[in-house]
Amino acid sequence: MRYIVLQLIAAFIGTSAFSVLFSVPKKYYLHCGFVGSIGWAVYLAVNLNFHRPIIATFMASLVLTVVSRYLSVQYKATTTMFLLCGIFTIVPGAWIYYTAYYAIIGNETEAIRKGFESIKLALSICMGIGVAYSISPKVFGWKKSVDVWREDKE
Repeated sequence: MRYIVLQLIAAFIGTSAFSVLFSVPKKYYLHCGFVGSIGWAVYLAVNLNFHRPIIATFMASLVLTVVSRYLSVQYKATTTMFLLCGIFTIVPGAWIYYTAYYAIIGNETEAIRKGFESIKLALSICMGIGVAYSISPKVFGWKKSVDVWREDKE
């Protein structure tokens, strides 16, 4: 339990630090850290229970996107500001690193295996974001109705 709490604190600090690098306005640093730690908590919970990193990554990206959309409506900010900082915790950077490492040392079989795993994790992130964006904006408190296909009257 202590190890998980330390991981969540590290996710919060890492995501907040990334928000500084990403030039997020100062008033949103804590919110971005919160989003990152929520995403990592979901990833840990799902992965510890089901031992499936792809499902854990999908669920974490889904929750990250929902929380980002909610915060963007509440604080009248862009969703991508929260989402890009929050997703930092679940990007498969280690898998991509090991893909390059094994390719450089000549272990093609392991490089292909790690590369394929990286692609599956990246696709699960994309799927989670896509599913979360299919939820109606009114669920998050968006008040306006936008007419995309209206014709201008002359």
